Amino acid sequence: MTAHAPVQPGGLSPARLVRQPACWIVAALLVAGGLRIAQIGGRFVTAFPLATLTATVLFALLAVPFWLFVTELDFLEREPTVLLVAALAWGGLVATAVSIPAGAALEDIVAKLTSPGFAAGWGSALTGPTVEEIAKTLGVVAIVLIARSQINSVLDGIVYGAMVGLGFQIVEDIVFSLGAVAVAGRTDDVQPVVATFLLRGFLAGVWSHTLFGALAGAGIGYLVVGTDRSRPARLGVALLAVFGAWCAHVLWNAPLFGDGFGNGATGLLAVLVFKGLPPLLLILLLVRRAHDREADFYTAHLARLRDPGLITPGELAVLRSGAQRAAARRHARIRYGRRGSLAVRRLQQAQARLAVELSRAWALASAGGPPIAAGAVVGNEAASQVAAVLRRCAEVRAQRAVLSGLGLREAVAPRTGPDAWVRRAWVLVTVAFAVVVVWAALAALDGG
Repeated sequence: MTAHAPVQPGGLSPARLVRQPACWIVAALLVAGGLRIAQIGGRFVTAFPLATLTATVLFALLAVPFWLFVTELDFLEREPTVLLVAALAWGGLVATAVSIPAGAALEDIVAKLTSPGFAAGWGSALTGPTVEEIAKTLGVVAIVLIARSQINSVLDGIVYGAMVGLGFQIVEDIVFSLGAVAVAGRTDDVQPVVATFLLRGFLAGVWSHTLFGALAGAGIGYLVVGTDRSRPARLGVALLAVFGAWCAHVLWNAPLFGDGFGNGATGLLAVLVFKGLPPLLLILLLVRRAHDREADFYTAHLARLRDPGLITPGELAVLRSGAQRAAARRHARIRYGRRGSLAVRRLQQAQARLAVELSRAWALASAGGPPIAAGAVVGNEAASQVAAVLRRCAEVRAQRAVLSGLGLREAVAPRTGPDAWVRRAWVLVTVAFAVVVVWAALAALDGG
């Protein structure tokens, strides 16, 4: 799947949004799903109040780093928060509310068509992905229907798909953890909740529904923006992406290697890696290609300015890479503390907003004649866009002044030197800490 240069992003007008019939249909579905999930949750609260509170807090906290990571993917042209919340709500309310009864009904059909033994082993592996991936993908389609102008690249589809998957993952895991309490037969015990959190949330979360949703969302994004290809070709790619999400989900649910690769924590970790790593690598490759194409598109507009007061050549290279943006912030934190890191981040955000406004201005100028940089004004809309560009330029210069006041000439990180070694050491420490935490979690599960 190739990642095409994004179309020029359009602003999200609340007035235009509420005039969309699809907006009200989605709102009605969210309300209906919310009522259904509230009914389920109400029964758990009555039976297991402490376990319900514990599960809700644990999985809500787990959602925070996922949210931050997914929103950071589209740093240059961020998606409106209201749409991100809508995607999250679709996954947590609509997709979950539909999948619980539909999955059970489909599993009964599988049992009747095959055998109870086959259904017990493979029923959830076949029925769960079939129902859930369709329900989640429809959430991305809903975002397209209510705000088509916000789907400007394959990366946008990935972000919305991941958000739908994240909402589904959090709510489903809460339901599973409380179901584990009921199965254990203990009165309001949090131990099954913690065990479920470690296995389904902490260990399996990185390659679970958020990943599947991102893969399907990439296909919907391509269907929307890949206008250089025929509609059947784009539809074929979208269906292939959804099928890929289904296959990854089937592999994850399949009873393969149920006893693990050997005994203990090592065997369990091997199963997790075997089932989860291939789709994870695939979606990371798609994200990288889509991000690079979008970064090339927006930074090209900044490069035309040729103004080091707005962005230097070094900052252009940094802005197009998430790793280099983070490295520049770490470098500033090492030298100047939190103020330095915050100043670099705010400058990067201002430059990203300027790039988006420049792309809109260039699109208007191209439609109406010579580029705006040469003085073309295409009606009131273009005049307003010119004002927006000038306002963003002023924001960048203001943030540049803050950075200069700290003694930093530009928002970059050195490739060599003591600061670079400090950053590498922090990376190694972080990786080592993550390995220790994962190993401890696996050992705890094995011991339980």
